[in-house]
Amino acid sequence: MPIDSDHIAPLSAVTVDAPARLHLGFLDPSASLGRAFGSIGLVIEGRGTRVTARLAERSCVARAPNDALRARAALYLDRLRDAWGGPAIAVDIDQASRAHCGLGSGTQLALAVGTAFARLAGVPASSDEIARLLGRGARSGIGALGFDHGGLIVDGGPARGARPQDAHMPPLLFRHAFPDAWRVVLIDDTDLEGLHGDEERRGLAALPPFPQALAAHLCHLVMMRVLPGIAEQDFDAFADGISAVQQTIGEYFAPVQGGVCTSPAVGRALQAIADEQKAGIGQTSWGPTGFAFVRSAEAAERALAAARAATRDEPSVTCAVTVARNRGATFSVERTRNCKVDAG
Repeated sequence: MPIDSDHIAPLSAVTVDAPARLHLGFLDPSASLGRAFGSIGLVIEGRGTRVTARLAERSCVARAPNDALRARAALYLDRLRDAWGGPAIAVDIDQASRAHCGLGSGTQLALAVGTAFARLAGVPASSDEIARLLGRGARSGIGALGFDHGGLIVDGGPARGARPQDAHMPPLLFRHAFPDAWRVVLIDDTDLEGLHGDEERRGLAALPPFPQALAAHLCHLVMMRVLPGIAEQDFDAFADGISAVQQTIGEYFAPVQGGVCTSPAVGRALQAIADEQKAGIGQTSWGPTGFAFVRSAEAAERALAAARAATRDEPSVTCAVTVARNRGATFSVERTRNCKVDAG
């Protein structure tokens, strides 16, 4: 029996849980093979962002963990209202990952606020449209594609020659569920932040063109090692491929981020894990967060012990274990009749 939409209570609140992601490397930063960037990434559990938006008498950010997040969310609200109009909306940021540590917190916040606003305002906006409106995804689509799909993702980078105002989300080239048994060890140096904003732009501009031979090497590693490793659950192939991608791209970015790893302490922890067992190691985005993929929960406990032993004199370093997330963002809504519905 069809639902009579005239008798469905309008939305009064929307909560969005946006997942964190690991950026595992660019494929061709300088477009030496004809198309710039292209990325590989993985959506993970934990470290995500939760935003609740409610109809209100005036638009504001009612609650946030810190002033920087409050200011950024307020800017997003202004842009959304300028573009779409809509009702007054108050936003609560209930949870957020640490900014500028490599987990995609800026894109998480933008998409969470934008999606909640769009649903309350009745605007049928895609994640692509929200990301463009709020200035996200200019180089990598991993954050927004991960928001929609979860899992391991490869994007094709922005269209060649596209003007910023015409650019769309980089196309999704590959998406696959990550094996349930494999684990991810995260190592963060909380005293440091990765490059961002103007420093990131200056850093990229200071680098020499990425050699075509290295871009071809990265593409070959992803196509013939990383992706078959995921598809066939061949951990050794996947781990070797990711480690090689990370070493190659890390050496290229080393002059502007202070080394293959932004944090020397994180680098020592990753090497300690790799010395103890087979692992796929590297740094997500500009860091300082590093990651180590291991094949099981038991292997993760051994990796955690090795990382902590290697950084026992580094109080700023934190170590934790998580798993991949093979689904995107989740939503729940409240209607004016106080009926809460899980929107999946």
